[in-house]
Amino acid sequence: MARYFDVHPVDPQPRAIAQAVALLRDDALIAYPTDSGYALGIQLGNRDGLDRIKQLRQLDDKHHFTLVCRDFAQLGQLVHLSNAAFRTIKSATPGPYTFILPATGEVPKRLMHPKKRTVGVRIPDNAVVQALLAELGEPLLSSTLLMPGATEPMTDGWQVKEELDHWLDAVIDSGECGSEPTTVVDFSDGLPVVARVGAGDTSRFE
Repeated sequence: MARYFDVHPVDPQPRAIAQAVALLRDDALIAYPTDSGYALGIQLGNRDGLDRIKQLRQLDDKHHFTLVCRDFAQLGQLVHLSNAAFRTIKSATPGPYTFILPATGEVPKRLMHPKKRTVGVRIPDNAVVQALLAELGEPLLSSTLLMPGATEPMTDGWQVKEELDHWLDAVIDSGECGSEPTTVVDFSDGLPVVARVGAGDTSRFE
């Protein structure tokens, strides 16, 4: 049964955040709100949690997992950025974007695309996520909580708790969150290609 944390959307209670992070460090799988719907999150080294996400969402090995970062400096340690990509991404973050970029040696191989050696990264504009990342002190391995067959991610914390209670170890609820998935921009080949149109404005990448 999942622990349920009801937190303030703008000023999340430090005690609740600390308890959720303690669970993450103990290899928990959590659901948490972002600026573009709910996401599933685990600590980077949590292999069992990765398998659980794949099973829950019915994902194959080609799926791009996302490393959710607190700031641009943290993101820059995980991916290789050209000067053009650096400027473009810096101007678009924090925000509802996921960027696919060549991974650095800091990223475990099992999290990269098997052929391209790329990984997804993002910096959400959400106070709860920022509090989690500050307490954790490292990126969060994440995947949108988009169930098989669904067209939009889940957005209601209590519904997540009701439907996925036995799958998850914790659910963080901060009320209404964004309902549209991130815009995905692929920089794998150097130039930005919009791979999925979502909540983020795509005009800056055209």
